[in-house]
Amino acid sequence: MRRDPKTPPDAFGRALLDAFHGDEVGAVIERDDGYIEPEWGKKVYFSAYEEWPRAERAVMRRVKGRVLDVGCGAGRHSLFLQKRGLDVTGIDPSPGALRVCRLRGLRGARRLALSQVGGFPRGSFDTVIMMGNNFGLVESPSKARAHLERLHRATSPDARIIAQTLDPRQTRLPEHKAYQRRNRSRRRATGQIRLRLRYRRLLGPWFDYLFVSVRELRAILRGTGWTLERTIPIRGPLYFMVLSKAGRRPS
Repeated sequence: MRRDPKTPPDAFGRALLDAFHGDEVGAVIERDDGYIEPEWGKKVYFSAYEEWPRAERAVMRRVKGRVLDVGCGAGRHSLFLQKRGLDVTGIDPSPGALRVCRLRGLRGARRLALSQVGGFPRGSFDTVIMMGNNFGLVESPSKARAHLERLHRATSPDARIIAQTLDPRQTRLPEHKAYQRRNRSRRRATGQIRLRLRYRRLLGPWFDYLFVSVRELRAILRGTGWTLERTIPIRGPLYFMVLSKAGRRPS
């Protein structure tokens, strides 16, 4: 079957499919200033629970009820939670990623982007997870508020969001510091990046991704119906956030 020329190449999905079938070649992340680095690859996307960092294993114990996994990738978190007996819906815009999820046994895999979660009935989920730095899928501070409001409508009154991000200011790399200065000069958020994935000869579409400090996160949450319940450090600048509905008593 030939690909529709109007459809962007699924570089991410192709890399995951090849990894599923045994290939060790990973994708490459390209930032819009020319900076490149290897993507996480097979070692992370197909890792078992026992191989996850301690903080990641611990935060999974906070997941309850009906689960929405935003940016499910190869499905490692969704499959773990499904095995625990939870009702899990994994969403990802990548057809290849969803094919991998289904091949691995995920029952609730759907091709959707974060911007489409408003199509779920009100109160559909009790926990939303955005793992692997996938809080970044909110794109920018202004778009983040719209995404969080959609998630508020799609979740139950005592729902939580558990997400991973990093504090972009905690870096020593001059390339990152220069990029952040450029962002601020263009009135973009410090941790807002524009990137695409390259895999073999495939070039994925450009998209925005957002990293936030705790202070920036608190500012984004104002007026969205979500509040920061706690943060859980991982290593270096990486941390998990646990968001609850405003007015909910932390447990």
